[in-house]
Amino acid sequence: MQPPPKETGYLQAASWDELPDWGRDELRQAWPAFIRTCMALSSQARWQPPCWAAARMDRHDDASLRAFFESWFTPYRILNADGTLSGLVTGYYEPLLRGSRTPSQTYRFPIYGVPDDLLTIQVDELFPELEGERVRGRRENGHVVPYYTRGEIEQGIDSLRGREILWVDDAVELFFLHIQGSGRVRLQDGEVVRVGYANHNGHPYRSVGRILIDRGELTIASASMQGIKQWGHDNPDRLQPLLAENPAYVFFRELPSDAIGPIGALGVPITPGRSIAVDEKSVPLGAPVYLATSWPNSNKPLSRLMFAQDKGGAIKGAVRADFFWGFGDEAGEFAGRMRQSGQMWLLLPSAITTSAHERD
Repeated sequence: MQPPPKETGYLQAASWDELPDWGRDELRQAWPAFIRTCMALSSQARWQPPCWAAARMDRHDDASLRAFFESWFTPYRILNADGTLSGLVTGYYEPLLRGSRTPSQTYRFPIYGVPDDLLTIQVDELFPELEGERVRGRRENGHVVPYYTRGEIEQGIDSLRGREILWVDDAVELFFLHIQGSGRVRLQDGEVVRVGYANHNGHPYRSVGRILIDRGELTIASASMQGIKQWGHDNPDRLQPLLAENPAYVFFRELPSDAIGPIGALGVPITPGRSIAVDEKSVPLGAPVYLATSWPNSNKPLSRLMFAQDKGGAIKGAVRADFFWGFGDEAGEFAGRMRQSGQMWLLLPSAITTSAHERD
């Protein structure tokens, strides 16, 4: 796990006293998320000491856990590449859709698995300086070309026939399932199927909310997930052309029904209220991050220890986080309305040297 490079952000040495409400955070709620991080990272030498110490903890009250983090980690304020301290904090959740394993006039919008012709190319195998970079594409006439866009996929392509996992009844809900990256689908017989992110088509995410704002059809205040859904239901004939303006498309896989939660990019179940998605070019996956923001549509402080256990195509920049609210309608209400300013502190195992990335 390496600190972020300067071109994507800076780290600045900080003290624990600088973390807002650090002394009041209920760290017992965060501990399970930390243990899951250790499951993924404990094979890394720098993570072994704190993870081994965590396994030997015999007290789990907030004071003991606070002393643990203060002993094994060092806080660093995250700054944007331009030196600013604040960034955008949005929210996501695990939605519930209605669906079927077979198509019908009602259930006609497919959730696709990964197509056989999708290529995922690890660019850094050819160009080591592009560490972590991947591109997606397909072969055509002996060349690798970009994979199909959302609009092309929704018009129908041969390589996706037979790759349908499920069919759902609402195009807008399916679109937001793509944005959330995971969800549950209730079938007609009551069975609930969990689906999670498997891959994507490689095209950049484009916000349909921003498109509607720019056209004057929604205000900034109304361009929440709920506002966009309402626009879609009010404008059914214009919905598909709007959604196609976001060329990004997500492919899914069916998850075990007894899964603890959605699986994030770190490879472990993410925890409601304690997991965030980050830009891994700026914040290392798995790292504890102290987040100071506010509750959706309010000035009420929301400051707590989080874990960078996921990533997303729309999450770009150093001080940038997507807050996982959990499953269901209430979580969806919070997630859909969350567009807050926030500040972040990265907690690194004390053995990690960050001097080359610090800013005075």
